[in-house]
Amino acid sequence: MKTWKLTAGSTARACPRAALATLWLAATLLKGAALAAGESADAPKTPPKFPPPLPEAVKRWQERRFGMFIHWGPVSLTAKEISWSRGAPTPIEVYDGLYQRFNPTNFNADEWVRVAQAGGMKYLVLTTKHHDGFCLWDTKLTDYNVMNSPLHRDVVGELAAACRRQGIAFGAYYSTCDWHHPDFPLTSPGGSVKRERFDLDAYNRYLLGQISELITNYGPLITLWNDVPQSFEGRGVNTIKLARRLQPDILINDRTGDGGDYDTPEQRIGDFNLTRPWESCMTISAHGQWAWGGPEDGVKPLAACLEMLIAAAGGDGNVLLNVGPRPDGTIDPEQAARLKEMGDWLAQYGQSIYGTRGGPFKPGKWGASTRQGNRIYLHVLTWEGDTFRLPAIPAKVTAARLLRGGSLSFSQTAAGLTLAVPAAERAAIDTVIALDLDMPAMELAPLAVTPGGPG
Repeated sequence: MKTWKLTAGSTARACPRAALATLWLAATLLKGAALAAGESADAPKTPPKFPPPLPEAVKRWQERRFGMFIHWGPVSLTAKEISWSRGAPTPIEVYDGLYQRFNPTNFNADEWVRVAQAGGMKYLVLTTKHHDGFCLWDTKLTDYNVMNSPLHRDVVGELAAACRRQGIAFGAYYSTCDWHHPDFPLTSPGGSVKRERFDLDAYNRYLLGQISELITNYGPLITLWNDVPQSFEGRGVNTIKLARRLQPDILINDRTGDGGDYDTPEQRIGDFNLTRPWESCMTISAHGQWAWGGPEDGVKPLAACLEMLIAAAGGDGNVLLNVGPRPDGTIDPEQAARLKEMGDWLAQYGQSIYGTRGGPFKPGKWGASTRQGNRIYLHVLTWEGDTFRLPAIPAKVTAARLLRGGSLSFSQTAAGLTLAVPAAERAAIDTVIALDLDMPAMELAPLAVTPGGPG
């Protein structure tokens, strides 16, 4: 049964618990998100304004640098893409009925978190509700949720608890659009079909109610990760205000309809930026699929996975690397193995990623640099000769060494820095060099490494 529990006046079908849900939603909004006069949840008339994030919250999030994204739901039964396959190629009525067969009895939240930890990941973000509208928690606002599947377990609750037990921060992805919900203006395939009847004000109240559930029942959350804000310009500001009132130190991404605290370039690494926080969301799938793509999907090579992490840290951004668990509830062994390889690398070189800032040498084909305290970490991916040259910096290099050990020589002149590492001492993917300075590295202005810099 997939009935909706919404506020009075909704175009949704009647539901046995509608009155209870209405009272619950009203109480929740009054408790955590009573909107001041002029801040209507239905149709804001003023330019979006919302409280900025707490600087210490941004700092904690940036220092983690590497997180696990998880796209999962009944769609895993088909090995097709989540939400986007609803209506094409999977018929809507078939897609919407998948939850009736969704019984991933091997789902183990602690094991998922262990896989993330083995990969060196410091936070985790789950698709609590994707564009297909299916909810992975015990929501009181719709019956279209995991408690009405054969699994009958609160996935969000179990995963949030597992993250707390194992010391990983937990975040909630929540799709701004909802192609299943009868009050949302657009539906499948791909949000390309406009409904004849809809009630966006009622849907907005539904969205705020569910966000209240997630933060109140499963928080504190490191982030609220919205997505695809179709038809939502001017309304996203209330999402941000609500989230900030319920949890002042939460971070909200930029896909609310009215921006947010950090940018989210997708399937590409963001540009160097020390002023605006950002996080690239990437897939480990060889074919770029978010949900599980079947046994033949494959994974990206280790070099590609490490290079995206290095480039992001060098650009002062984070990476949220996605896995798509299988329909039995396990993370695909091939994906888990690749993450373990990344974690092994981070066990040796993590000091050059976690807690660092990007620069001062901007990322490029040559590699990237990070910095912390009086130290610069060079990640050299490409050598074109026996030496590597960098532009001059207004600081004295007091020491230089390879993080994994080995011989290295360097010289510093007014023209710049020259480093030499024998070929036998270079790493197969990334040669990491630590440069100690006589001043704080963050005081150095960003510099581009010109083509031909490596010599």
